[in-house]
Amino acid sequence: MGTAQRTAREVNENPVVQVAGRVGMVFYGILYVLLAFITAQVVLGDSGEQADQKGALGQIASTSFGPFLLWVTAIGLFAFALWQVLEAAIGYTWIGKKRKRVGKRIGAASRAITGVILGFAAIKYASGSSSGDSSEQQQELTAQVLALPAGQFLVGAVAIGVLVIAFIVIRKGVKKSFEEDLNMGELPGGTRKFVERTGRIGWIGKGLAYAIIGLLVGIAAVNADPEQSGGLDKALHTLAGEPYGVFLLAVIALGFFGFGIYCFAAARAHK
Repeated sequence: MGTAQRTAREVNENPVVQVAGRVGMVFYGILYVLLAFITAQVVLGDSGEQADQKGALGQIASTSFGPFLLWVTAIGLFAFALWQVLEAAIGYTWIGKKRKRVGKRIGAASRAITGVILGFAAIKYASGSSSGDSSEQQQELTAQVLALPAGQFLVGAVAIGVLVIAFIVIRKGVKKSFEEDLNMGELPGGTRKFVERTGRIGWIGKGLAYAIIGLLVGIAAVNADPEQSGGLDKALHTLAGEPYGVFLLAVIALGFFGFGIYCFAAARAHK
């Protein structure tokens, strides 16, 4: 093991880093619980909030202690991001297959990026400046890509990539492979069953949301229409207007809630 890897491992195993990362994962879970609440409002046709993680930050901002809570949330998310960076660098050593271990490290890297983005968004909300509408931002980006040579092909490739991620996330929930990353033996019997159920619901619900985003991006690629693209907010509101959309939204809301609860358990029992 090289000097850099040894240093990274020492930092990762530092009790302060471990506590900070696990506390950060709790905040990550809180955002998904709030997102479940916002999605439920979409089901009821009464959602003035942006239906994504930034909308969840907006919910925090609307409370009496909003700015203070947002700064605490930002610190927690940055701590979570640091933990995921270290996991991406030297984590998941308990996974025997190299390809699978690399896949999990890539997943940790993506969560680190998400944590940083949401952390900065929390700071923007705390300072009183809106971070913008995510669907509009994605539509603008899609329009820029479509304007490039082979732009439709590139957007289509992104859509396929998102759908592949959605499949992996759903599969993780169906096969309960998320349990590989937890010390399930540290949890009481009743808690283990609860974590197993909420974990399955959470990963499957999260995967369904990704799948809807992938389909919207794919439709935008086929029709060369960036307005048909969008992020999670656009995906959920589009689904609300479709046959059986309310049922699927309810499933996704339950999934987001389950994933948030899973994050709380993972904060305690993650290897």
